[in-house]
Amino acid sequence: MTRLGIDGRELQRDGRTGIARYALEILTAASARGWTVTVYGDHDTRRDLALPGVTVRVLQAPATVWWDQVALPRALRADGARVLLSPYYKTPLWSPCPSVVTIHDLFFIGYPGRRRPVMDGLRTAAARLYAWRAHGVIADSEHSARAVVERLGIDRRRITVAPVAVGAEFVPSALDERARARYGVGGAYVLYVGNFMPHKNLHRLLRAWGLLPGALRARHRLVLAGGGDAGRAGLRALAAALGIADSVVFPGRVADGDLPGLYSAAAVFVLPSLEEGFGLPAVEAMACGAPVIVSDGGALPEVTAGAAVVFDAGKEEALAAAITAVLVDREHADVLRRRGAARARAFAPAHTTARVLDLLERVAHGHR
Repeated sequence: MTRLGIDGRELQRDGRTGIARYALEILTAASARGWTVTVYGDHDTRRDLALPGVTVRVLQAPATVWWDQVALPRALRADGARVLLSPYYKTPLWSPCPSVVTIHDLFFIGYPGRRRPVMDGLRTAAARLYAWRAHGVIADSEHSARAVVERLGIDRRRITVAPVAVGAEFVPSALDERARARYGVGGAYVLYVGNFMPHKNLHRLLRAWGLLPGALRARHRLVLAGGGDAGRAGLRALAAALGIADSVVFPGRVADGDLPGLYSAAAVFVLPSLEEGFGLPAVEAMACGAPVIVSDGGALPEVTAGAAVVFDAGKEEALAAAITAVLVDREHADVLRRRGAARARAFAPAHTTARVLDLLERVAHGHR
């Protein structure tokens, strides 16, 4: 039986991130295989993972680097772990068992539009060292794999491309009236789900929204869901300056149980990012039957593979035209719905998390 350890600090009680969803899908699949899994967390890690064979162990440490390099290796040795999965790029430099790291993207190095030569150089060196020490590297897409090869100098043969699984709950679902009222989406709406960081390109989405014909915009709302507080104030100010604030809704974080319904009821889902290592919300929206528009940023054209409208990330006019076409042409929207649903099936766990578990099993038994 495989004894898996996983760095579970991203599985926080009050947060929902792409990395957390990735880790949770891996845990669910490992449990289904009958593995024994220990999730190593800190005081913020959720304890309610009701999965057979999965336990949560909270490690105490005075600092993050101590947790990474001392507390975690000690716990792995004490628990007899056969392999460690890190859901991000970090791993202990010394470990009693082999490790596998996941590099979703390289935003932690040279974030778009932000120059920090010294810090970026240090992080590049650290990421290269972690990847070199690991017994396997996972990337979410071929786009991310190429970035790891080009920027970290890792041999492509050491990288396993395993797309992120779309959860089984993401199917066409009803959005009840209470949820509509809670999120301010009583009528038709265009949806974005994610954070409000600059690379998400939401300022361009707002400008594109302002370019829509007035009558069309009056019949819809633009819903920017999720995000936390960072960047929200600036987007609100831009919406006000563009004169479109009355048609833009910021509902905050969406409860997990409401998210499939919110996707399903959207007239169109838009992910306008300048760069994405994968783009899980686009896949979730396709699985729920929403027509999807994505930018040409990063892995998005690869992930959607002809099942979404792709626009130039630098041109709000192109985005406005794409949104308008979907909203006014029902046949066009229906074609996108069918193509999206078919494409989303490629991200079922049997095609995604199974690759991760197979790699972990090989590594646990001494095969790279």
